[in-house]
Amino acid sequence: MVHFPEELLYTAEHFWVKQEGELVLCGITDHAQSELGDVVFVEMPRVGATVKRGERIGDVESVKTVSNLYAPLSGEIVEVNENLKEHPELINQDPYGKGWILKLRPADLSEFSLLLRPEVYQEKLKNV
Repeated sequence: MVHFPEELLYTAEHFWVKQEGELVLCGITDHAQSELGDVVFVEMPRVGATVKRGERIGDVESVKTVSNLYAPLSGEIVEVNENLKEHPELINQDPYGKGWILKLRPADLSEFSLLLRPEVYQEKLKNV
């Protein structure tokens, strides 16, 4: 069963966001990983890159397809999950934990208002 942690915020492009002090931890949702199937490769953004909300920042490749990753917020990429290079399956096994993709320093805190609460994200999925 797909789950949606209540403490997270979401994007319509199936990214989750968790605020951790001045940084945000991000990854793809449980719904997204279940739709993709077995993840075999993750192309992540470069640490130090400045990104704009909605900009393509990488890809997740599965046995079924390749899916683009889009920045959930504007800001600077400060860390990527190096474990995904050797173990991309962590996205399938633990999308909200060990399968996180990146840490970002947000540039514009007002963009948080554009993220979706869990119940709104779930409702969007029902209408797909």
